[in-house]
Amino acid sequence: MSAPSRSPSSLPPIAVFDLDGTLAETAGDLVGTLNAILAQEGLKTLDLAQARDMIGAGAKALIRRGFEAAGADLDDDRLEALFVAFLDHYGRHLCDHSHLFPGVTEALDTLAARGFTLAVCTNKVEAHALTLLELLGVSGRFSAICGRDTFAHFKPDPRHITLTIERAGGDPARAVMVGDSRADIDAAKAAGIPVIAVPFGYTDLPVEAFGPDRVIAHFDELVAAVEALVPVARG
Repeated sequence: MSAPSRSPSSLPPIAVFDLDGTLAETAGDLVGTLNAILAQEGLKTLDLAQARDMIGAGAKALIRRGFEAAGADLDDDRLEALFVAFLDHYGRHLCDHSHLFPGVTEALDTLAARGFTLAVCTNKVEAHALTLLELLGVSGRFSAICGRDTFAHFKPDPRHITLTIERAGGDPARAVMVGDSRADIDAAKAAGIPVIAVPFGYTDLPVEAFGPDRVIAHFDELVAAVEALVPVARG
């Protein structure tokens, strides 16, 4: 939470990022874990290309979608048990294949140099997000890393973003969200925050269909897109 002595206008601008499919390509490890669960249940595993677009709404949704693709029923009690197994397996395979998308580190460093606070707001559980970003070498760039279980609310609830901004000490009036999914875009819109989308993440429809303020094809375009939406502090 930001210090009470600081007025909102004194807070820095902030860029809030989704993680899976936005900052990092994590599909290989997520689908690998899904396939471990499916195999454990005696079900057919899925090709990465087949399962990639099932990612984006959290682990429970991914498990449910995997069972649907395999033509198998899944009740709520069994889903809860498999969710625990999924988190355990995935926690041991967070970064076997995952990597940052090209240009991420440079874009983060440029925004920081221009006065932006940086934060992560992801529907991955917080412990996994922290560890993955550490393994990817960028955790220290973020003032807050908030997961699905950090608060009582998670995307598409807008409070997931606004509480992340508060925890990071950023100015909500000079904030921007960067994401790859409908949950990111809907949450940002509901929070009254402009949103930039990347088209290379995890979504079953093109991100343009969800009405983001900007779409960038590469992180080389991020700073210019942010400048168009949020006043940039210069040295």
